[in-house]
Amino acid sequence: MTWKRQIRGGVVGFIGFLLSPLSWWNDLFVNIPLALGFAWLMAWLWPAAFEASFIVGYWLTNVLGLVLMSRGAKELLTGEASPYSRRGLVKDLLVGLLYTGVIVVLLKLRFLQPAQAYFP
Repeated sequence: MTWKRQIRGGVVGFIGFLLSPLSWWNDLFVNIPLALGFAWLMAWLWPAAFEASFIVGYWLTNVLGLVLMSRGAKELLTGEASPYSRRGLVKDLLVGLLYTGVIVVLLKLRFLQPAQAYFP
């Protein structure tokens, strides 16, 4: 049973790494498209929500990545799932906020825009 948990921990950790801010090279291919899709969906329902939705979507992908990576690493190394600590969550939230600041700058510089602006 331990090897199954270790494999599951490795898979969860890898998915977390792909979503986390530690894989900055993968932001362009994973986090930003996920956040942009979320923002487009929200803008379809409420056009004024594009920027805020993009920021929230990007932030959530980063935080989810950190959480999954942490939990996966613990399960991989120990062979058992342990509860997620409050301190670990606070640390993951702060790192996610830092990276979100970069995305806010990209939005304010109009590098990232609603889909209609790319395809007139």
